[in-house]
Amino acid sequence: MSMAFENSDDAVAYWVARIDAGDLTPEETARWQMWLDEDPSHRGKLLRTQAIWMSLSQTEDQAAPEDEAPVRAPLWQRRSFLGGAAAAGLAAVGGAYFLLDRDQTFSTRKGEVRRVPLIDGSAMTMNSDTGVSVRMERNRRMVSLARGEAWFEVAKDPARPFVVNAGNMVTRAVGTAFSVRRHENAVEVMVTEGVVETWSPDRADQRLRLKAGQRVVATDSAIIHYRPSQSEQVERALAWRTGEIDLAGNTLADAAEEFNRYNTRQLLIADPEISGEQIAGVFRMNDPMGFAEAVKASLDLKVDISDPTVIRLERKTR
Repeated sequence: MSMAFENSDDAVAYWVARIDAGDLTPEETARWQMWLDEDPSHRGKLLRTQAIWMSLSQTEDQAAPEDEAPVRAPLWQRRSFLGGAAAAGLAAVGGAYFLLDRDQTFSTRKGEVRRVPLIDGSAMTMNSDTGVSVRMERNRRMVSLARGEAWFEVAKDPARPFVVNAGNMVTRAVGTAFSVRRHENAVEVMVTEGVVETWSPDRADQRLRLKAGQRVVATDSAIIHYRPSQSEQVERALAWRTGEIDLAGNTLADAAEEFNRYNTRQLLIADPEISGEQIAGVFRMNDPMGFAEAVKASLDLKVDISDPTVIRLERKTR
């Protein structure tokens, strides 16, 4: 059953501290979900307080001497601070004035996928090897994607549009969900909910409106290509959010490229003739060996694992 708190501020403080501790039991997880479902405002309060706590934690870590590891405050002390922050209104966007007009940077390592709450109540899920900077201003919310890919769940705020800059592409939303990915020579936008507007800074008068299930790619030369798609295709492309790679008609070369985004041990297609073979299936993104074994059986390939850094795929010699 749901836990009893004197007020919502106490509940927010408790759950932020417990989540930060990283050891929620299955029973606590169920109670936490019940608390979220009790009131639509709970989710926003939780995300905003998490964002403040994360920002302050980063500041403390950066301030620690290089030869001294930052020490985390005891759980009761963190809860006391968070409770005071919530009660004083620091979890509200208007009260978090000290985070306005300041850049926050976030990054993930190769193979890491991380969800980050933002101070405005939005959240972003960062894919492997991704770098993002966020700047909350009074009249807009600015995000810069330096590399990689991120999926944004944008809190509604018509007075402050949510704008993502990535390469030669700008994407703007008010309250929606969409992803932005930087390829080597292009930027791709996919919409999972609501509507976004996207354009090239060099051609600001030529803007595209995208709705859920649609995607576009903009090249470095500022040419935007609309890619007809369905919501299921977009969801498959974003399977990384749950640690998976969903292949449906992709080539073996495409599959190898995807796995190599997440793993230090790289898939190498040693025989160019098999690069175009069609692949289908859902695989764990951190298991390239499992994928190699699957295509070995389905395509009758040879798998060479003699090099600990590479998994070689090639035709069997007849």
